Amino acid sequence: MQQVNLGMIGGGTVGGGVFQAWRRNGSLLTSRLGVRINLLKIAVKAFDEPRKVEIPEALMTTDWRAVVEDPRVQLVAELAGGTTVAREMILTALRLGKPVVTANKALLSAHGEELFEAAKRHQTNLYYEASVAGGIPIIKALREGFVGNRITHLYGIVNGTCNYILSRMKAEGADFAEVLRDAQVQGYAEAEPSLDVDGFDSMHKIGILASLAHGFWIQPGSIHVEGIRRISRLDIQFAAQLGYTIKLLGIVKKTGPRIQVSVYPALIPDTHVLANVGGVFNAIFVRGDVVGDTLFYGRGAGQDATASAVLSDIADAALDLKFGTRHRIPPFVSHNPRGRVLPMARAVCRYYIRLDVVDRPGVLARIAAILGRARIGISSVIQPEGHEGRSVPLILMIHDAPNAVMTGALSRIAKLSAIKAAPVLLRVETFS
Repeated sequence: MQQVNLGMIGGGTVGGGVFQAWRRNGSLLTSRLGVRINLLKIAVKAFDEPRKVEIPEALMTTDWRAVVEDPRVQLVAELAGGTTVAREMILTALRLGKPVVTANKALLSAHGEELFEAAKRHQTNLYYEASVAGGIPIIKALREGFVGNRITHLYGIVNGTCNYILSRMKAEGADFAEVLRDAQVQGYAEAEPSLDVDGFDSMHKIGILASLAHGFWIQPGSIHVEGIRRISRLDIQFAAQLGYTIKLLGIVKKTGPRIQVSVYPALIPDTHVLANVGGVFNAIFVRGDVVGDTLFYGRGAGQDATASAVLSDIADAALDLKFGTRHRIPPFVSHNPRGRVLPMARAVCRYYIRLDVVDRPGVLARIAAILGRARIGISSVIQPEGHEGRSVPLILMIHDAPNAVMTGALSRIAKLSAIKAAPVLLRVETFS
């Protein structure tokens, strides 16, 4: 039986998970593929670093070049993370004509175009299913399953930390800071949580998906990003009264000749399936012009979910090596040279606005006048009773308006003497 020698870089959470899964199901892979995956060598930072999964010392080395440049290694799995040395690791393997499997979303977001070009130039392949949404096979779906579709809409809950926080805020009526602290204690959030709660992890992932869906590489700087720090329990409560749930969404929408690519917290109808995705789970809603609406749901992170995706890519790579078909499914095909990202200023949607106002006659009229002059329509107003003090919340639901027009009007409203705190603006997505 044919054998493929695998070299792995990284023995931490993901690398340890892959080793554990390979040890558990290696014989299953062999029987399904007709190819034996032989894990030849693993590069680690140090032999004595703490690991959840014990790796035999005979397999380990602290020199990544001893893995990548070993002539016996036919396939490289980069699971070290980071965007500097990891880039060198992958480029070195590709130059040697060796296919690479990676879970490195940050690296692909920053340098994907360069890496895919290197794979093409050196007649090899780059596999990256584990880079987005853990165990959910969304990369394979976009590359293969939907190859005959134009993707018109894609909405993703792609960060488990943020989804966990927002789910608990709604379930418990708790504040963001309180839930974040508890999530850190439980290991659902990092000690320094900015990558997750400020939206940048979602940005990496949604940029990769948007690039695949629309055939031109989306640069991170062109993606509008907002996180969830400013979401309060009041916003969660008022959204619920209006029939909505707040989720951090990665959004890809075809708008005329351009593509909107954004990450922001949005109100979504309670009746939509994404509103019911709770805890650390991920879900991606995809609409194709032929297939219609589809949903992918599952664990988006963690040792086992990511290991499952890595093993899937290792299996594909092994089969491609077995049959000499290294470009059966190219890693990325640029087929839309005129593709452009829509500036966020021109994006159109509905809005939720929360204002803290002095409760006196004429305030709402002045706010409505500013919106009217900007040709922005109000669909509903809520000023709840039972809020005592110098100011009260005023909730406005706004009809479709361009983002630049809405933010301009809101900046003028914020200058009114009756406004006692910075306005909160959230977008509303109805999936229509």
